[in-house]
Amino acid sequence: MVVHLVDGTYELFRHFYGARRFTAGEDRPFGGAVGVLQTLVQMIEQGATHLGVATDHIIESFRNDLWPGYKTGDGIEPALFRQFHPLEEAISAMGVVVWPMIELEADDALASAAHIAAQDSRVEKVCIWTPDKDLAQCVVGDRVVQVDRRKGEIRNAEGVRAKFGVAPAFIPDYLALVGDAADGYPGIAGCGAKTAAALINRYGRLEDFPLEVLKAGNIESALLFKTLAILRIDAPLFGDVEELRWRGPTATFQSMAERIGDTRLATRVFDLEKKLREQEGSGSD
Repeated sequence: MVVHLVDGTYELFRHFYGARRFTAGEDRPFGGAVGVLQTLVQMIEQGATHLGVATDHIIESFRNDLWPGYKTGDGIEPALFRQFHPLEEAISAMGVVVWPMIELEADDALASAAHIAAQDSRVEKVCIWTPDKDLAQCVVGDRVVQVDRRKGEIRNAEGVRAKFGVAPAFIPDYLALVGDAADGYPGIAGCGAKTAAALINRYGRLEDFPLEVLKAGNIESALLFKTLAILRIDAPLFGDVEELRWRGPTATFQSMAERIGDTRLATRVFDLEKKLREQEGSGSD
């Protein structure tokens, strides 16, 4: 069994802005959401059986209380923001498990889901579908991997080391030093990617750095940024990985497809459901 965990917020942004290339700047009311659903349908068509999608129901999280500059929903275009909650409804109507996160972030949900799934001996591989460098910390050997759909890359533990210069477990330390502009914390001045990797490979965790390695006051900032970078793995998202198995759409999906303006999507989903029922029937013979 392969478990696929999808960063719904990232996919919504990707499809929203990608669609503009073909619409002369005119935004379809649910264009981004339709793109995410089409991606999920394609995954199922290509054989995905167990899926979960994490979304940011609201952008702000507990991290905003730790660092005033942490990312917020300010600046998100209204046309994009209006699709956040309808996307969650549509994914659920399609029969795919969705985790709309409040207080925690979608990244925390992905990390927690990967942690839960990886504990199950029935799971052969966990694929985390996002290019977000935060999630690199969740990679475990060849068992839990990160998939960058945009670049067509699959990163296992060796791939993470090749990209960042450190092992997955040290990604929070790495980000604490170099910063993460997308999340809104600056890192330590003068500490670029090569320097950060060299320091971590020499000394290990930030907590084990000799006091003289970072200038006075910088270690406190770095440890705070590390706290921001560490993803939570304790969100109680599901108890059994079989809860992630796609079993077909709900009764509301047809009306949802009409609402978002893509009835062809409903046809594809119902065709998939028909094939699923036929497979179940032949399997019981």
